[in-house]
Amino acid sequence: MTTFFASFRIALRALMVNKMRSGLTMLGIIIGVGAVIAMIAVGSGAKKRIADQIASMGSNILIVLSGSSTSGGLRHGTGTVPTLTVDDSKAILSEIPGVRLVAPSISGVAQVIYGNQNWSTIVYGTTPELLEIREWSLYSGRLFTQQDLDGANKVCLLGKTVVENLFGGIDPIGQTLRIKKVPFTVIGVLNPKGQSTFGTDQDDTIFVPLTTAQRRLFGQQFPGMVRVITVQVREFEGMKTVEEQITELLRQRHRIPPGQENDFTVRNFTEVATSAEESARVMSLLLGAIASISLIVGGIGIMNIMLVSVTERTREIGIRIAVGAKSKDILLQFLVESLLLSLVGGTVGIGTGMAGTFILSHFTQWPVLFSIEAIGLAFLFAGSVGVFFGFYPARKASLLNPIEALRYE
Repeated sequence: MTTFFASFRIALRALMVNKMRSGLTMLGIIIGVGAVIAMIAVGSGAKKRIADQIASMGSNILIVLSGSSTSGGLRHGTGTVPTLTVDDSKAILSEIPGVRLVAPSISGVAQVIYGNQNWSTIVYGTTPELLEIREWSLYSGRLFTQQDLDGANKVCLLGKTVVENLFGGIDPIGQTLRIKKVPFTVIGVLNPKGQSTFGTDQDDTIFVPLTTAQRRLFGQQFPGMVRVITVQVREFEGMKTVEEQITELLRQRHRIPPGQENDFTVRNFTEVATSAEESARVMSLLLGAIASISLIVGGIGIMNIMLVSVTERTREIGIRIAVGAKSKDILLQFLVESLLLSLVGGTVGIGTGMAGTFILSHFTQWPVLFSIEAIGLAFLFAGSVGVFFGFYPARKASLLNPIEALRYE
């Protein structure tokens, strides 16, 4: 231990003699550690944002979409023809044991007016189960009830974006607005959800009872038709089985013969969301790996400077060996010097990386998430780089012939 502290003092003194060179040598490590911390923070922030967005959509969700249409030889996309019914949703809930909740819905873009303010938004006609499936809680007011559905009452729930654009600082509860010129009473405001995994604003929406939307807003050619059925499965492990059972049940109900294409589509939303989260994780690892290259470049810089230092101090090394210093003492001295360069550079790099990340987040509004584990790993990696790239110069110094070293000019 005494030998180590002696080596530490000698290394510190040597570095202080050439402050400019020591600072420039550490610059590579500073940039490397700062880049690693910044990239991991950005990648982790993106991963957390996607995880939050997935959580905001609810868990174990299957989406059943109505069919496509063909007109004039042109085939239009899924959802253009309402082939699903409210009875289909009831059958899914009652006949498939793995299903926990079901919510049929129809939707459309509508112009909403309050006073002299107007706003275009998406209006969903659905049942209260949809909000439970999506784990969407109330900010104020109340949800619509079965009585509102049975009576096709003209009541609505507003997302925060709609509230901000129509009402400003006014409490919307109890106020009357017009959707497609039909008056609706605001009975509740929903808690904010933020963006979805597809980048859409989930709070820019209005919910009304399904029956009200069918009769008052989106007139259906066939009564009882809906465009989407949202299904929540009891267990994540059973989602594939439930997906297959829904497909089989709806084919039977719609009397689709074998070999004929389905007039509906079942999508596993959880699989899509999980893929997005996995992509964010891979991106985080990739950014960290790219940034780590800067650390390796910084380590090469340390090796170059240490080799120069060994050459410059050859005579000093010869004198130390002549007065009794062993090869391991010389090796330890230069290893400590290299380690000191990398650790000081790593410490400064941590501060630089965190400061740079905060600035980046402020100007780009990109979420960042710092990890103590990532910071510690970057610091240890910096120390390892110093030892690894400092070992060769240190070993070269320790193996010098003392007689030749003393003759060196």
